[in-house]
Amino acid sequence: MKKINKMVLGGILSGISVILAVLIHFPIIPAAGFLLYDPADIPILIGGFMLGPAVGAAMAFVVSVLMAVFTGQGGPIGALMHFLSTGTLVIVASYIYMQNRTRRGAVLGMLAGSVGMVLMMVVGNLILTPIYMGVSREVVWGMLLPAIIPFNMLKAGINSVFTFLVYKKVSQFLRSIAD
Repeated sequence: MKKINKMVLGGILSGISVILAVLIHFPIIPAAGFLLYDPADIPILIGGFMLGPAVGAAMAFVVSVLMAVFTGQGGPIGALMHFLSTGTLVIVASYIYMQNRTRRGAVLGMLAGSVGMVLMMVVGNLILTPIYMGVSREVVWGMLLPAIIPFNMLKAGINSVFTFLVYKKVSQFLRSIAD
């Protein structure tokens, strides 16, 4: 795929990601209503699988910044948290998928990416949430098992399953219009 086509596809998928995040976001863990699920990682995962981990990481960065600008949610720390979360998921998943472009490679990539995302968000929340929310690290530590870890497992899992279900059809369509 030509470099310009990759840039255009990355831009289209990033735009779809921002639209999904703006239109669809809701809490899924009652104890932590500030943690909002959104399906924005799905187009970024598709982009990472189609275009590689570097493009996936770039898309995660662009979407993170745009989300902070357009929604104001989280500000710079929210953008950083979003980038760490989505970037980890997409880089790990797409790297593994690029090594083994099969259903098994996709599943293994998304499982590993999901685990990486959860671990990254444990560390990210312990470091950044006290600054962002003005709470102690002990408060955040107490939120890990009842809220932060389950939220990130659910978000990564839901977005991975949806990506798995739509990737082939979406990627075939995008390749047909890009070539």
